[in-house]
Amino acid sequence: MSKLITVSPSPHNYGKDTVERLMYGVLIALLPTLAASIYFYGIGAIVVTLTAIVSSLMFEFLITKYMLKRKPSLFDGSALITGLLLAFNVPSNLPIWIIIIGSLVAIGVGKMSFGGLGNNPFNPALVGRVFLLISFPVQMTSWPTPIVSRMAYTDADTGATPLAIVSEKIGNGEKFSEIDIPSYSQMFLGNMGGSLGEVAAVALLLGLAYLLIKKIITWHIPVSILGSVTILTGIMWLINPNEYADPVFHILTGGMLLGAIFMATDYVTSPMSKKGMLIFGTMIGILTVVIRVFGAYPEGMSFAILIMNAFVPLINMYVKPKRFGEVVKNGK
Repeated sequence: MSKLITVSPSPHNYGKDTVERLMYGVLIALLPTLAASIYFYGIGAIVVTLTAIVSSLMFEFLITKYMLKRKPSLFDGSALITGLLLAFNVPSNLPIWIIIIGSLVAIGVGKMSFGGLGNNPFNPALVGRVFLLISFPVQMTSWPTPIVSRMAYTDADTGATPLAIVSEKIGNGEKFSEIDIPSYSQMFLGNMGGSLGEVAAVALLLGLAYLLIKKIITWHIPVSILGSVTILTGIMWLINPNEYADPVFHILTGGMLLGAIFMATDYVTSPMSKKGMLIFGTMIGILTVVIRVFGAYPEGMSFAILIMNAFVPLINMYVKPKRFGEVVKNGK
C-alpha cells in the first residue's frame, strides 16, 4: 500500500492568532482605562470616544470602498482601536469637528494612504494626535478638571496637567519639591488633568497585565521604555532634585504608560526581533525625557514614538532574529 505524501509551501505550523483576535484582545485591555475616563470626565469622555470611533470606522469604510476599491474590513478591529486610541490622546472637551478631522488624518493619512493595515510605518492614532496638537494647540491643551467636570462637555472647568505645571514652575526658578501638584496616589488612581487615556495609571497597568497574560504583546518594549525613563530621570533627579522631577512623577504623568503599553507596542510600527524591541523602547524613553526636560512641549511621548517608528525599518535591517536552523558556534 503506497503512502501519499503531501507537499505544500510554508507555513506548516498554524497558530490560533488572527488579526481580529489580537485587535479585540487589545480592546479588552483598554476597557479599564475607558471606564476610568468615563468616571473622571463623564459625558465629555463618552462624546469624544464615540465620535472618534464612529468617524474612524466611517473614514475606513469610505476610503477602502470608494478610493482603494477594496472590500471594507470594518470588523477586524483595527479602525475601532485607532479611534479609541485617538480619543485617549485628546482632552474630554475637544469639539466634535476637531475630533472628526483627527480621525480623517489618522485613518486617511496615517493608515490608508500607505495601503491599509500592515503597511503603515507610523502609528495612525499618534499621527492624528500630533496633527491636532500642531493645528489646534489651544483646544488640545485645554484640560478639563476631573470629577468636577463630569456633567459638562465643551464648557467644562479646565486646568493645567501636572507636567505643564512642573515645566512652567521649574522654568520660573521654583524648586520641584515646593510645587503644588496632585499626590502620587492621586496620579496612580487618575485624579489629575490630562487626556482621557492618561488619567489612571492603575487602569493602564491592569491592561498591561492582561496583554502579557494573553501573550498579545511581550514585555520588551514597555519595560525598556519605562526602564530607560527611570534610569535617566533618576540620575538627573539625584544630581539636582530641585530642578528635575523624580522618576515616579515621570512614569505616572502624561502619556508615558499609555504610550509604552498600547502605542509603542503596535505590531506594524515596532521591530520584529526582541533585541530590536529593546533598542526601540530604550530610544523612545530617552527621547521622551529629552523632549520633556529640554524641549518646548511638556510632553514628549507621542513625538518620541513617531520618531522611532521611522527608524523601525533600519532596526529590522540590522537587528534580525536568528534564522530557523541556523548553525552557530560548537555546531549547536
